[in-house]
Amino acid sequence: MGIENEGQKAVTGGTSRLRWGNLPLLGGVVLLLAILGWGLIRQAAGRPAGSAPDFTLHMFEGYEYLGRDQVTLSDLKGQVVVINFWAEWCIECKREADILEATWRAYQDRGVVFLGVDWVDVEPEARKYLVRYDITYPNGPDLGGRIGNDYGLTGVPETFFVDRSGKVDSFKLGPISESELTSKLDDLLTRP
Repeated sequence: MGIENEGQKAVTGGTSRLRWGNLPLLGGVVLLLAILGWGLIRQAAGRPAGSAPDFTLHMFEGYEYLGRDQVTLSDLKGQVVVINFWAEWCIECKREADILEATWRAYQDRGVVFLGVDWVDVEPEARKYLVRYDITYPNGPDLGGRIGNDYGLTGVPETFFVDRSGKVDSFKLGPISESELTSKLDDLLTRP
């Protein structure tokens, strides 16, 4: 009986120490999950639902859309609109630049408009970026950050898809792949 009690004490003591020893780790995991969950809730809450927030994009010199140096989102109703927030200093933006430009060239005659919104950037550097990646779709700065604020922007790159009725259909955090972009556009183009 003495041996059995010693074994039970060792197991109980070991289990007790194990449980209490993991408590800070468990508390840390719960805290981390709570923080991540709160961030996702805040992020989703800040995103536009329903009609896309209207804005007028004053384009960089040398860029125009239909002969004008500015474009207003609400004037594009009836077309699918891709709004891409980017910045010259953003590494992931550079990775998707060629994809966005190639897709714009392939879809521009199919009722799709791309708008590039330069966020928190210095204009001379932004213009160099546009030249470096041969970006031809309409682009302009987010003066004062108003457009980004209206869209609940958390960083760049972020891409929003606006359907033909002017409603935000979806958005993509981070760089977008060619297959994601074309799949989304094909889907939106099939809708009335």
